Amino acid sequence: MHHTTFFLRVGLFLGFVLLLTACQIEGGVRDRTPVVPNTTPDAILAPTNQSVADALAQRNDVWAIGITELPADLFPYPKDSALKRANSIALEMISPSPILAFNYDYITTGVLTRIPTIENGDVQITDVSVYLDAAGNITTTTTTVITQVQQVSITYQWNEKLTWSDGVPVTAADSVFAYELARKQAPLGEEARILLDRTADYKLIDEHTTKAILQPDLVGSGIFLSYWTPLPKHLLQDVPPAEIRDSAYAKKPVGYGPYMLDSRSSNEIRFVRNPYFYGTIPAVNHVSLTQMSGVDMIRANLANDNLDVAVTDRVAIDQYAFIDQDARAGMPVTYYRSPVWEHIDFNLDIQTLQDIRVRRALAYGFNRNGLADTLFGGRSPMLNSWILPEQQGAAPADQITTYDYAPDTANALLDEAGYGKWIDGVRVSKQGITLTLNLITTTGSPLRQEIAERFKSDMQEVGVDIAITYMPPEEIFAPSGPLFLRQFDLALFAWIASPDPAGLPLWSCASVPSDTNGHIGNNFAGWCMRDADFAVKTAATSLDKAVQNEQYILQQQLFTKELPSLPLFQRLGVALMSANMTGVAPDALAPITWNIAEWKRK
Repeated sequence: MHHTTFFLRVGLFLGFVLLLTACQIEGGVRDRTPVVPNTTPDAILAPTNQSVADALAQRNDVWAIGITELPADLFPYPKDSALKRANSIALEMISPSPILAFNYDYITTGVLTRIPTIENGDVQITDVSVYLDAAGNITTTTTTVITQVQQVSITYQWNEKLTWSDGVPVTAADSVFAYELARKQAPLGEEARILLDRTADYKLIDEHTTKAILQPDLVGSGIFLSYWTPLPKHLLQDVPPAEIRDSAYAKKPVGYGPYMLDSRSSNEIRFVRNPYFYGTIPAVNHVSLTQMSGVDMIRANLANDNLDVAVTDRVAIDQYAFIDQDARAGMPVTYYRSPVWEHIDFNLDIQTLQDIRVRRALAYGFNRNGLADTLFGGRSPMLNSWILPEQQGAAPADQITTYDYAPDTANALLDEAGYGKWIDGVRVSKQGITLTLNLITTTGSPLRQEIAERFKSDMQEVGVDIAITYMPPEEIFAPSGPLFLRQFDLALFAWIASPDPAGLPLWSCASVPSDTNGHIGNNFAGWCMRDADFAVKTAATSLDKAVQNEQYILQQQLFTKELPSLPLFQRLGVALMSANMTGVAPDALAPITWNIAEWKRK
């Protein structure tokens, strides 16, 4: 859901430096152009010891990071979850997350002094009286029906040492300022909108403390993520809220992380060390993020010492063998299953798909594990449910319904469903209706194209005709697009998982987009089952982990039996680095730069 002029750093030192007599540093980048000697054309200018030393020093003062897609936006509030993940490699250097998702849990980064919990007293729950409307929903309008519900407040203690990279101290007022901007309809993005909806108030307690008061009856495991990432009030208070993303700050954000933005071009972003950073002083003064066209380019530049670290989840099938070869030769390589997981939603408003036998036949007839093996070399097997194996609440395979590849079973189910007749290789119902379904997916994704084509091919083997429609992501995911209006048969796209399964917006009845709710919600399949709805609500709103796990497993038992959506697999990410690097700690959820201040060279 989701670009080459690659400047060559001081790599291939021993051979390359012979052509150099001087070099310049701009954001840690050496100018490659050799000096033209003021001598006869046949003269050779030999390097001095000092020129070699300077070249080595310049290269050693830069972390050169290769990625396959540059961040599009460095504003601390990304527009959506896909951009949040893509931009995080840069944002974590400029404005570290107050609470960071890491290893399917949460950790502090030093921006907050601790994670709020009930145990440490920073999360408090009180009983409050509220009015209910005729439908039993909480309302601010005075009615004759009053009831008692719980209301949560969370206290956040901000690090007193935080300082903006322009030298101005970061205070709790900067966090409250971000909240006030959201209230004034500043375009802070999807997550900010959701956070605003669940916040009753967010207020300043003292210079380094804020308190979030959530809407009544809003309880759940993710409530501690109700802070507002600070924005520099001293720079933005005079900017009209609606123009915040077009401001000078948005183009060159001021942050409080180990590095600050230096410059940007079409294929590179450069950073320089923040002199006011509160934490461990990074080992080098400069960082560059450089866009690479693919894994082959990444491997070549790592081998030539032009890169220190590289990460990508866009690996061509034929590249895995070469990466493994590099690993055997001594290059540190880390594979990880990405939190981005692909799936196919079934629109349950489509009469054909309302038959559970048809949905199950599609699952049995699609060789998901074979496709995953082809794409990822067995490193990311097919998924049996929508909660990832690494997440809390993941159901063991022996407790849910699974759908291993079984085309004979698929054929039997389709025969039973009334599609026993074949015409020109396609099944036909007793009423003469061909078993044809349209699959929509996004353009610009070779991975999804491969999935779609393999799905179409496998379905042909069991007599199902699949027509594929490719659409730009901005059209598919638009508020007036086919997902939110539920105008599709089958939809292939991805969700991005977090430590918390967060099943409520995905699978509750209230999250089915409709005219009634303004087409808001992510239950695009339209699956609404009483017992499953109750289970996901209970799991998502309980503070007891045992209850959460129990109810999520129950919900998955119903989900895999009813099959409103077919989980496929997680994408595979890979981190590669120079053998000279230490301290780099790749993670599936956190960006590679999450601990960049700890990186060192051997």
